[in-house]
Amino acid sequence: QVQLVESGGGLVQPGGSLRLSCAASRFVSSFSSMGWYRQAPGKQRDLVAFITKGGSTNYADSAKGRFTISRDNAKNTVDLQMNSLKPEDTAIYYCNARDADIAYWGQGTQVTVSS
Repeated sequence: QVQLVESGGGLVQPGGSLRLSCAASRFVSSFSSMGWYRQAPGKQRDLVAFITKGGSTNYADSAKGRFTISRDNAKNTVDLQMNSLKPEDTAIYYCNARDADIAYWGQGTQVTVSS
């Protein structure tokens, strides 16, 4: 059973930065892709960014230019660097990993952007 554990969430002021990290119980480079989703209260869970096994990345429009997803094979983590945070970025952020048609999820980490 694959386990994903997120860390790095918290409270930050608008314009600030946070770095989320997702640790996996399997080599992060072995998944077909890994990514980050977020879910705000009363809204659906939406993709933020993902990185493929080959290293290609893809971002939601809301994340482009502000967020960067990266994979650290030495630490066995997939990280999401979030800069220029806005109140609308407030959500629970979930780590996701995929093997073909199988999806694994972490428990989520809360990010709150507020002054």
